[in-house]
Amino acid sequence: MTAPFRLDAKTALVTGGASGIGEATCRAFAAAGASVAIVDVNRPAAEALCRELPGSSVLTFDITEEAAVCQALATRQSLDILVNNAGIGLVGNVEETELGDFQRLFRVNVEGMFLVTKYALPLLVASHGSIVNIGSVAGLVGVKKRFAYCATKGAVVAMTRQLSVDYPTQIRVNCICPGTVDTPFVEGYLEKYHRNEKDRVRAELNQRQPIGRLGKPDEIANLALYLSTKAAEFITGSVITIDGGWTAA
Repeated sequence: MTAPFRLDAKTALVTGGASGIGEATCRAFAAAGASVAIVDVNRPAAEALCRELPGSSVLTFDITEEAAVCQALATRQSLDILVNNAGIGLVGNVEETELGDFQRLFRVNVEGMFLVTKYALPLLVASHGSIVNIGSVAGLVGVKKRFAYCATKGAVVAMTRQLSVDYPTQIRVNCICPGTVDTPFVEGYLEKYHRNEKDRVRAELNQRQPIGRLGKPDEIANLALYLSTKAAEFITGSVITIDGGWTAA
């Protein structure tokens, strides 16, 4: 029997593809037979990953710069799968959030996703392709000290649903909402905000998920893989949590 979750002869583009969930997704897609374009502003990291993944390539551009996004995607002849994964975070409640930081988060997490989707869309429509947006449980429930981040991830959820309504037969669009995942993103947060108490805060992050641990990048990547295959052809407009029971509690 043929393995159900294959992407042979498919092309995929993953933003923020050189680390964390993005890297794991690039690896999962390449292992399933896809040709993966790794998009990241960290070119050395993207090139190092590219050398490990046969048939992959590197694109280095800032997803918030319209001209750069347009130029990069104009060079592509085809695209079957887009994974909008690139994003940044911010700690702070509404009073602690500066306007510039709030705008920066929206520029990356929302405008960046908008621009990449906008310029990839003609290719995806031509291939009847699939979009997977990486959201967060922070787009579904309130998370303490994450005012701006929650706002941006709520927008990601809303844009996912709206796209599925506008293009119901042309493409499929779904959103994955992870809980806290053990990635360099989390390590950066611990280093910046809890340098002297990493072990204690890491333990708290583990316990925030009822299952008792952080998620693994591979677990998110495998869900993205499934959503991008023929096995998931009836799934569109869905917002799927993978959060160790966080939003069920």
